[in-house]
Amino acid sequence: MSAVTCEPEDEERGDVFDGLPGDPMMWVLILSELVAFGLLLGGFVVARAINPAVFSAGQSMLDGHLAALNTIVLITSGWAAARAAAAAHGASSAAARRWIALAMLLGAAFIAVKLTEYGGEIAAGAGFETSPFFTLYFLLTGFHLLHVALGIVILAIVGRHATASGVETGTTFWHMVDLVWIVMFPIVYLVR
Repeated sequence: MSAVTCEPEDEERGDVFDGLPGDPMMWVLILSELVAFGLLLGGFVVARAINPAVFSAGQSMLDGHLAALNTIVLITSGWAAARAAAAAHGASSAAARRWIALAMLLGAAFIAVKLTEYGGEIAAGAGFETSPFFTLYFLLTGFHLLHVALGIVILAIVGRHATASGVETGTTFWHMVDLVWIVMFPIVYLVR
């Protein structure tokens, strides 16, 4: 009598997360966060189509220069995070920690610039209930700001040991934060 062996189905079909950097659970978090941001941005776009004059007036109160500066800061921070991942894979945890520290520092600079921008908008009379534009603006950018702060915490955690898989997982989240801002910046600040 011959023995029959069964191979697990997972080996035949492959894992959905094969080839993706970092821990698969981080990808579950990232996908759920992208859905949330997508819904908020979609709501923003629909609301602007319904009431373009209110959104145009709101956009005119924003400081596009600070937002552009923040875009450069966050993209540079993403570059530093990518360098950290490369250093961690090159078995240089000390270099990975330095790059992570730079990414975190730039993330903190993003927060400082954004809070400065909020201060200027609030001083000019803008608030959460000023208009539908500002309600959605503060929801979107505030939600993103919380993700930047969370990303800094995640980078600090993975930077402690700076293992290749840990740094890759943390920087994957950080790149999601970058991506969201790159999509959000033109929609909120530029498109009229």
